[in-house]
Amino acid sequence: MTPFEQSASRRTILTALAAAATAGAPVLGQLTAAAPAAALPSDTTLPEPTEYFSNTDLYQQPHLVEGTSYSRRYRRHQQFDLKMSQKYDFPRTAILALHGGGIEIGTSELCLGIAGYSPSNSSGDPILPTVHDYFMFEGLLSEGNRALHVTSKNCDDHVALSTAASHLNVLSLHGCTFDQLKLPTATYPATGDRSVAVVGGLNAAFRSVLVAEINNAGFQAVDAYDPRYSATLGEFNGSHIKNPCNRTMLAMGAQLELTTELRQSLFRVHTSREDRANTWNDSDGRFERFRDACRRAIATVEAGQPIL
Repeated sequence: MTPFEQSASRRTILTALAAAATAGAPVLGQLTAAAPAAALPSDTTLPEPTEYFSNTDLYQQPHLVEGTSYSRRYRRHQQFDLKMSQKYDFPRTAILALHGGGIEIGTSELCLGIAGYSPSNSSGDPILPTVHDYFMFEGLLSEGNRALHVTSKNCDDHVALSTAASHLNVLSLHGCTFDQLKLPTATYPATGDRSVAVVGGLNAAFRSVLVAEINNAGFQAVDAYDPRYSATLGEFNGSHIKNPCNRTMLAMGAQLELTTELRQSLFRVHTSREDRANTWNDSDGRFERFRDACRRAIATVEAGQPIL
């Protein structure tokens, strides 16, 4: 069955479920009556596959195999307080890459870097003194990874959501194209520097410090809620309450939408997972500068969140 036919079959079942719930009819009977997708003529031109409804929907597809089609990687750092008279620090910020690997290239590597780890260090040892919890969903297909994209607000991966819910802050990393942003051409001409970071999420203080740090590091960053740009950035502002970046203990967080040109510039060679893992530290310092700008912003936000 093609992805399109699978999508049509899923819609048929969901329609039957909805109708049964409304009419009070037995669900099993309606599902039995639901006909499978009809065979299509060989010369039929199919539309792009409908995006998966959720991570659960994607994980249940028999033609997608974890470890071959996609992967999930995460790290939750063990911390504990065994002394009755003292208090200890706790993980306050998590980094997410919900569309990593080949879906939105560069976000996996940047997730690891901001969390304090090397994208090329298979041992998993941290390379920076401060580390953060992280979660990544990564497309592993040789091509067509876009088909594995699940819209952030539809993410229902249990580890991703529990990671977000157990932290005060989340920084979620995403990719976009420059043309999608439709920024004012007077400021951002199509023939100019197309490397731009759009900062969204419901945590205004987090957004503000991210914009400042990223700009100070020599990159271009705009606040998705800035009146100068907000008219065209609604799709990229991370405002949905079900977006994992906002499903934190504070019900708000931050996300970065990074243009293709910006993500590519963080690596000497960006064309494959192996190339990115091997050249992130050979990009004239751009990867490290962007990583460290995000880490400084996190440190600033956390400094205003004392241990209670």
